[in-house]
Amino acid sequence: MTAPLTVGDVMTRGPWVVDDDAPLRQARSLMVDHEIHHLPVVRRGALVGMLSDRDVKRALDPDLGLPPEDELFVRDVCTFDAYSVPPAEPLERVLRAMAARHIGSALVIDDGRVLGILTASDACRIFADFLQAASRPSSLAHS
Repeated sequence: MTAPLTVGDVMTRGPWVVDDDAPLRQARSLMVDHEIHHLPVVRRGALVGMLSDRDVKRALDPDLGLPPEDELFVRDVCTFDAYSVPPAEPLERVLRAMAARHIGSALVIDDGRVLGILTASDACRIFADFLQAASRPSSLAHS
């Protein structure tokens, strides 16, 4: 019997991060340049939250009446209660929690430090790989 997959087995290691006191413009550029939708937010290297592309889009909505982008910082628009798990957390449990909470990512942390991230896109890729492997003919069928 094989051990169940953990989030640490499949996470994207060493994700880009942004300081909570960084200008929002800088975070937005980082997301665009690296084609990412989630940025862990840190303070002195320790996780404090998450910034999503949705957070940025909301902050820039003129109907909200927030200050202009040049006056906003990551801490003004990020989510401070980001979903985070240790690397040994079973992948199934993490995926179920993401689905139940309707969230697009889980941060993988150890001792407050960001080790990796698992996004909904990662989960889709993992599931597609699983389906592809499951559809392959078994080597025993040819015996």
